[in-house]
Amino acid sequence: FKMAVMAVRSGATAARGTHKAARAPQRQARRVAARAAAAAEDVDTSALECFGVFCHQLSDEEETPKTWKKTIRVAVSGAAGQISNHLLFMLASGEVFGAEQPIALQLLGSVRSAEALEGVAMELEDSLYPLLREVKVGIDPRQVFEDADWALLIGAKPRGPGMERSDLLDLNGQIFVEQGKALNDVASRDCKVVIVGNPCNTNTLICSQNAPDLPKENFHALTRLDENRAKCQMAIQSGYFYDRITNVTIWGNHSTTQVPDFVNARIAGKKASNIIGRTWLEEDFTPKIQTRGGALIKKWGRSSAASTAVSIADHIRSLVTPTPEGDWFSMAVISDGNPYPGVPDGLCFSMPCRSTGDGSYELVPAEELNMEDPWLQEKIAASVDELSKEKGCVSHLLVAPEPGATCTINEEADTWIEGEK
Repeated sequence: FKMAVMAVRSGATAARGTHKAARAPQRQARRVAARAAAAAEDVDTSALECFGVFCHQLSDEEETPKTWKKTIRVAVSGAAGQISNHLLFMLASGEVFGAEQPIALQLLGSVRSAEALEGVAMELEDSLYPLLREVKVGIDPRQVFEDADWALLIGAKPRGPGMERSDLLDLNGQIFVEQGKALNDVASRDCKVVIVGNPCNTNTLICSQNAPDLPKENFHALTRLDENRAKCQMAIQSGYFYDRITNVTIWGNHSTTQVPDFVNARIAGKKASNIIGRTWLEEDFTPKIQTRGGALIKKWGRSSAASTAVSIADHIRSLVTPTPEGDWFSMAVISDGNPYPGVPDGLCFSMPCRSTGDGSYELVPAEELNMEDPWLQEKIAASVDELSKEKGCVSHLLVAPEPGATCTINEEADTWIEGEK
């Protein structure tokens, strides 16, 4: 299979020259190693081909605006899927990274979706986004992830009829072993990795361990859709618009054991439980958020692709925009060194985060939170237990497996979110 490439050589290329030259020896070494690995696996590394308008070579007179930043490279897996069909156009328009941030999209699909990827490229081409400087499409992650500054890993296999959860954990885990190794070989050394393909928490743990040369704090699993859903339901019940709902945390796994934390949430600056009442929050609100995905499917007959794309955009914006003072956002990250009682190291666990807008984050200090609430402690413990069991099922895919780990998932207690299985 030949990877189709569409590339514009923008005026930003010259500006990147000095920086690239400094990184050239390290990058070349990674490429040599990656090509050797690809050859060993019989991966096609044939010459890249360009397509349509993105092959156009800009003349010296065609300069980009002086206010534009250096072009960033964003790799997206599952690029021919429904979520990407919404997300890619948000990325290309400047809605996510900003109106002065040129972008190069590097889109990963499969042999089966190869023609669909060309169709995606054609739509991007027809949309005339000035900020979209390059597009590449292909099926080899070692090519598509090359020099990526961001990797949005959306693609994963769905759960088939009769498939046990442990089997799907292993099947998708193998995908993220491969993609983690590819990122380690060829991506930017500060690449930010957002994993959406489910089970996203455990897939993130697998991916991060198979990319040991990248900072583990750069690997995140998406729980922002759950946070957005929680804010919406609090707004409906309280009578306040959702921009008055702050300090909402999703703790734990992206499953029905997730913990939408109303204990620390605020509505118009006041404790949420003082505005709404704790009984509704425990008995109605919590299960409604945990099962919202399934409820949507029953109404519409399809999964929540559009709102998932919006939440990915929100996730990224929260990292490239300073967090409003006193607030935070939810993101599942590697739990090593976290300050929260009851949350062990060695998991990918959703927790409250803040950012200065430079792409990095820090966890909210424990002293700013009420972690002594018995209800909250019990629910967090249940999610810890589930993620620990999932980790046991994929121990063979981890670079640092725990001695004696076993797969003890209760197949009858199905906690994965409907439509994301």
